[in-house]
Amino acid sequence: AAAIEQKRCPEARPDDGQPAGKKRLLCTDLPSVAGCHVDVARRYLAENAWEVERALNAYFEPRAEEGALPRRPAPPPAPGSCVDLTEEEAPDPVGSRSGSAGPPQQEDGSMFSLVTWNVDGLDLNNLWERAQGVCASLALYSPDVIFLQEVIPPYYSLLKKKASSYEIITGNDDGYFTAIMLKKSRVKLKSQEIIPFPNTKMMRNLLCVHASVSGNELCLMTSHLESTQGHAEERANQFKMVLKKMQEAPESATVIFAGDTNLRDHEVTKCGGLPSNISDVWEFLGKPKHCQYTWDTQVNSNLGIRAICKHRFDRIFFRAAAAGGSHIIPQSLDLLGLEKLGCGRFPSDHWGLLCTLDVIL
Repeated sequence: AAAIEQKRCPEARPDDGQPAGKKRLLCTDLPSVAGCHVDVARRYLAENAWEVERALNAYFEPRAEEGALPRRPAPPPAPGSCVDLTEEEAPDPVGSRSGSAGPPQQEDGSMFSLVTWNVDGLDLNNLWERAQGVCASLALYSPDVIFLQEVIPPYYSLLKKKASSYEIITGNDDGYFTAIMLKKSRVKLKSQEIIPFPNTKMMRNLLCVHASVSGNELCLMTSHLESTQGHAEERANQFKMVLKKMQEAPESATVIFAGDTNLRDHEVTKCGGLPSNISDVWEFLGKPKHCQYTWDTQVNSNLGIRAICKHRFDRIFFRAAAAGGSHIIPQSLDLLGLEKLGCGRFPSDHWGLLCTLDVIL
């Protein structure tokens, strides 16, 4: 038995400063909380002096800047239990509409809408209420395409149950991952692919979906690029892979990337900026002040960070289809999730982005 335990957790030796028994327990407990393989847990523990909270913060990529306080992970579920977001009914399934609430929707093909949102599924505190808050916002606006980041399996189960009017494509099925949701009545799925980021330390990849709306060919992409200032080099490499994939898409397709890029403006400049045929939608629309920051600790108190950090981490990149036929052009941009819920917290530590685009025949 001792040999088996030593194989599971080879760093757990009595001569390296911590009791072997304690390390064996940590190598067992951390995977159950983080949802990762024991080898991944062992590496994070070893790199963080075998302190569970530090290892969890490192694994769950805390986004606090220099001088800010990292968030405390939610307590682990009780043994034998799991987080179930589907136990209670939400008032309105995603994609449904009741009464006259919310903006009018055009189903004549002249407008196309999308939402991108890092839903912070890794924060288990108030997760059910926060998830319902996200679903309520999505139901209100009923976008044609939804790009999500930091989805966890219970969140995915909720979406499958509540968003039956959407087809959901995910970038993974365990840990935390991205998802693209297509409204079945408007957007037709053609194919999908996942592009691995070979050097990621945070389970990141690029999810690509090929689809069509109102007869227009679409190439839709989302990702959650490597987080924190310390991983800027890897984030830049991933950003370059995104731009390359956008450039390689068929010229007949409108290409849209929407996701949590974790990019700072100077990092984009350092990478050489955007290619001439790819636009940052926020810049394309004249840099509207009301949606400049999508991660703002001065307003959003979910993480309990004392320092004021304002970033435009969540971005939408756009490449128009080649000349000929109809065109899809960005028209407006707004923030979602700006109101606190009954639990006293926002749906996520990120604001969502709602983008409308005109389909010009």
